[in-house]
Amino acid sequence: MLDYQKDFISYALDCGVLKFGEFQLKSGRTSPYFFNTGLFNTGAQLGKLGQFYAQALIQSDIKPDILYGPAYKGIPLVSATSIAYAGLTGEDIPFAFNRKEAKDHGEGGSLVGAPLQGKVLILDDVITAGTSVRESVDIIKNAHATPAGVLIALDRQEKGQNDVSAISEVEDQFAMPVIAIITLANIIEYLTADADVEASLLDAIKAYQHLYGI
Repeated sequence: MLDYQKDFISYALDCGVLKFGEFQLKSGRTSPYFFNTGLFNTGAQLGKLGQFYAQALIQSDIKPDILYGPAYKGIPLVSATSIAYAGLTGEDIPFAFNRKEAKDHGEGGSLVGAPLQGKVLILDDVITAGTSVRESVDIIKNAHATPAGVLIALDRQEKGQNDVSAISEVEDQFAMPVIAIITLANIIEYLTADADVEASLLDAIKAYQHLYGI
């Protein structure tokens, strides 16, 4: 695990984005942890989040021509990440996002920002069913650009309905990588190294991983 990944877990805990307990998921599963990037909800927190996304992009082998954020959660993500990436590398990557409803006046259309062209990296918070990614891929292809990958905050490394993860399904279906700032394995490694963490918490997370992990 790299230093920025450790820092991200620590920051997510400090901001209440990563929590432990018993949480009912949309899937019906009861999870011992919950992760909600929507709780990065101040200017300083969003700026810091963008730095973590930018660092994950730098660590990857992807060299996108543009960043794309699906509405609504993806909009602040591409904004913050493009700012952070420019600050860290000196390289200026344009970004775009979609509207939920097409605008029929002014410049019109359903896209805002730079034109979608070349290799496009999709930014999102997590991938659950993969619906947002599929919609984004359609938008990118309709613009005659190439989906180059997806960058998310957390990979739960969890099986979906077909005994493979939604991330694996996305990678297989669209032949593109999915990169995460952190994974569940990183969280377990972080907690294992923390002497103050109760054994019962680690046991609960490992038991959940054993049941539903890929």
